[in-house]
Amino acid sequence: MSSTGTVPLSQGVSMPVSQKVFAFASMCVGMFIALIDIQIVSASLRDIGGGLSAGDDETVWVQTSYLIAEIIIIPLSGWLARVMSTRWLFAASAAGFTVMSLLCGWAWNIQSMIAFRALQGLAGGSMIPLVFTTAFAFFQGKQRVIAAATIGGLASLAPTLGPTVGGWITENFNWHWLFFINILPGIYITIAVPLLVKIDTPDPSLLRGADYLSIILLAVSLGCLEYTLEEGPRWGWFDDTTLATTGWIALLCGIAFIVRTLRHAQPVMDLRALQDRTFTLGCYFSFMAGVGIFATIYLTPLFLGTVRGYSALEIGLAVFSTGLFQVLSIPFYAWLANRVDLRWLLMAGLLGFAVSMYSFIPLTHEWGAQELLLPQAFRGLAQQFAVAPTVTLTLGSLPPTRLKLASGLFNLMRNLGGAIGIALCGTVINDRTNFHYSRLADHLNNASLPVTDFIQNSTNRLISQGVAPEIANSAALKNLSSLAMREARTQAFSDAFWLIMLGFLIAALLVPFMKKPQTP
Repeated sequence: MSSTGTVPLSQGVSMPVSQKVFAFASMCVGMFIALIDIQIVSASLRDIGGGLSAGDDETVWVQTSYLIAEIIIIPLSGWLARVMSTRWLFAASAAGFTVMSLLCGWAWNIQSMIAFRALQGLAGGSMIPLVFTTAFAFFQGKQRVIAAATIGGLASLAPTLGPTVGGWITENFNWHWLFFINILPGIYITIAVPLLVKIDTPDPSLLRGADYLSIILLAVSLGCLEYTLEEGPRWGWFDDTTLATTGWIALLCGIAFIVRTLRHAQPVMDLRALQDRTFTLGCYFSFMAGVGIFATIYLTPLFLGTVRGYSALEIGLAVFSTGLFQVLSIPFYAWLANRVDLRWLLMAGLLGFAVSMYSFIPLTHEWGAQELLLPQAFRGLAQQFAVAPTVTLTLGSLPPTRLKLASGLFNLMRNLGGAIGIALCGTVINDRTNFHYSRLADHLNNASLPVTDFIQNSTNRLISQGVAPEIANSAALKNLSSLAMREARTQAFSDAFWLIMLGFLIAALLVPFMKKPQTP
């Protein structure tokens, strides 16, 4: 024990358990609002666009700008925490997030909204990995398992609840409150965390000789990568000159960052942690968790909106079951985690996610909240068992001195998984919709008796309503085409779920290669 009466970080922080829990819970609130804000606007983009007189191409940047900024700051948060200390970086992050939330609610046009959302993501992103490192500093043994279960639950629950909460707020108030709702918790976190969390001290000397070139390379690489992934499905990927340029910039700057970081004496990210097999596999599982969480959050509301025509609130209520079943599974997971090898719980979670995706495959255009209940219940249970043990196994395998810099990399992989998963699913939806529509169209011709009967009946019905025969026939053909497009789109969604299922099956096969965890 040191002269100040505190226990070194590697042995846990000497504070009463109740104070640790309260401090940890306060930080979890910050992580939760930073994560839920990724998806809280997803079901309300049309309302925001209408309020700011913006088109769909512009409005989508309300979400994209936040993601780009957050994905840049997360891997740098470990280095920033060493410079400023955990509590002061968290407080600054919460304060900046709160101010930017206020300005987002006051945005006067789409340009100001995009700028404030980017700054909101840049400010709030640091809160996410800092909760992970603080949990490992505060807790040991069984308490650490419960803390990891809580973090894992919140990390997957927040983006899952985003569309539900956002849809409800927009329906009952207006879109401005999507951002104003952050103000009170943001103020509380800004004040409470510096008073409660004292696990390290700032070291401003790290600013001298820091690898600023690597920071710039990382920011440019991740920013260009996120832009390419977000815009790729809409603009045909590298057929577009701008996307080809940003893709090459992301690749070259990424390679330069890796080379320089491995050679620098004071790196901003601990890439050498990837030499540990368990940490590397854990980063991959974190990546797959990001794919599963964010891609399914993207697919389900998109299906309900485009195929079923659901409103923002209806979409939110339909996907709510995922979050509910995940919350219900947390105590069960915490009980098992202290009795069963975490690797087998992780494998069960990954296989459960695959089963959930398999149960989405029989999707039809008639599926609504009732039909989605069971697949989403599976997904909620699987999310808890896939994310929480990954946190414990991956970060628990590292010495505390490396935890801050490595935690940023671990959290980055989850967000990258989400970005790549959404981009991949967007491409699958576009390409497979065209493929299935083409196959359906080959069978929709005059040689098919059901087709001719459908056109004839539709035409006769329209004529009986006073429509001219030529117009009625044309309208019947358009109606047939729209029905074929609906079925083609539905089959494309099924293909996307199948692809995610395959990814989780592969991930589950790799779990036994992780090192056996130490008994708490």
